[in-house]
Amino acid sequence: MPGIRTAPAVAALTAAVLALTACGGTEPPADPKSTTAGPSAAAQPTPSDPAAPTASSGAETTVPQALSFDARTIDGENFAGSSLAGKPAVLWFWAAWCSRCRAVADQVAAVQRDNAGRVNVIGVAGLGSGDEAMRSFAKQTGIERFPNLADDDGQVWRRFEVTSQEQYVLLDSAGTVVHSGPLSQQDLRKRVAGLS
Repeated sequence: MPGIRTAPAVAALTAAVLALTACGGTEPPADPKSTTAGPSAAAQPTPSDPAAPTASSGAETTVPQALSFDARTIDGENFAGSSLAGKPAVLWFWAAWCSRCRAVADQVAAVQRDNAGRVNVIGVAGLGSGDEAMRSFAKQTGIERFPNLADDDGQVWRRFEVTSQEQYVLLDSAGTVVHSGPLSQQDLRKRVAGLS
């Protein structure tokens, strides 16, 4: 029927829009408004649901709606967003062909090393990168030490309303998005240090 969008058409349109947001300059915009917006209420945690799954980290932790997703890593392993519940998290959205992503990858890896055990750092690769390109990027840049999701279908990108690469979503230990957008590496370190 005319006017009805099919899932493949919507996916193609989303991919085209994301591909048009090309990887640009070396520093993200300095506009503070662009770095504090969060996703819509759909990605925000919802009140506790007794039937909600919990993370297995000793104590029972309610999984917020934002972390109720399943994905696959670039190595083909299953990944449950619920495994991030109860601890602050940094989701770094990247593409294998993005020169800006490549330029900051070692700094993101350093943030992960410096905060291991306190903050989860997860890479979310997408934008048509392809499995082999994602694995190669991770190996070449040293980010293979933390989980990286293969999100070519854009499920996680859409969940957190990310529309271009080299962006960050920071969540506190309750699963509330406290930042969504680009960050300089200095600002990333400051914000991660303040996560609780």
